[in-house]
Amino acid sequence: MLKEFKNAFQRPNNAHAQLIIINVVVFIVLGVIRVISEIGGFPAFFEAIHTQFQIPARFTEFISRPWTLVTYSFAHDLTGILHILFNMLTLYWFGKLFVEYLGGDKLIALYVLGAIGGAFFYLLSYNLVPYFVTQSVERSIVRVGASASINAIVVGAATLLPDYTFFLLFFGAVRIKYIAAVIVFLSFLGTIGSNAGGNIAHLGGALMGFIYIKQLQVGVNWGGWITATVDWVKSLFESRPKVKVTYRKDEPKPKKASPSVSKASQEEIDSILDKISDRGYESLSKEEKEKLFNASKK
Repeated sequence: MLKEFKNAFQRPNNAHAQLIIINVVVFIVLGVIRVISEIGGFPAFFEAIHTQFQIPARFTEFISRPWTLVTYSFAHDLTGILHILFNMLTLYWFGKLFVEYLGGDKLIALYVLGAIGGAFFYLLSYNLVPYFVTQSVERSIVRVGASASINAIVVGAATLLPDYTFFLLFFGAVRIKYIAAVIVFLSFLGTIGSNAGGNIAHLGGALMGFIYIKQLQVGVNWGGWITATVDWVKSLFESRPKVKVTYRKDEPKPKKASPSVSKASQEEIDSILDKISDRGYESLSKEEKEKLFNASKK
């Protein structure tokens, strides 16, 4: 099972599956810790860990653990499976569509931006709006869940491809702009319900998804810094080949065009095409662009 998960995680242009795997792993690990802590008689241990994923409503509490601005979007309610199940199904359907058109890097960027947008809406509401401030004073309010991030992806996909059709059970063919509209409206209605904080975060994520796509369409990538950060983290875990330096006394020979540039194997071309799908044509190096150009002339 671990090998299958690893292969699925490492598959190129598979960001939606990677995000699902991360969410499921966090859910399993927290669930195991919770059960062991309860049975062992030290529930405080689980609470100490779970707190690092919960974003508090009170700003005075939030500033003591600011990382929850993002970590809350990778944790779910542990008392049942429906919360994570519906979130991951939605992430798979809309995430797969998003990756197909914009690539995995932008999906991850929007997931994080959606979490941040949802967190800001949540914090602002519970610290500035009297109706919600009263609730946060009466009791400690915390939230977990990927719904804000997923709403950002749903609305982002609907903004990019409003007339794309999904076939829903009992409803048949439905354009995704209507699916997104229903999800946003239900979140709006829920802002005065038992999960008011969660629904406020959903609206913040949805707004971020709309803005993100509109900015991309005019050439501005709000998630560029997230992509750069993720690439930097990945580079820390990549093995680097050892470079061996040798000296030769042979006379220098006239330079010839590198066969690797003029001729590229099918495997290299496939790798370049995967990179375009994942990051866009602009991410290619000069050598990779030349290989692709030469291959197109065959």
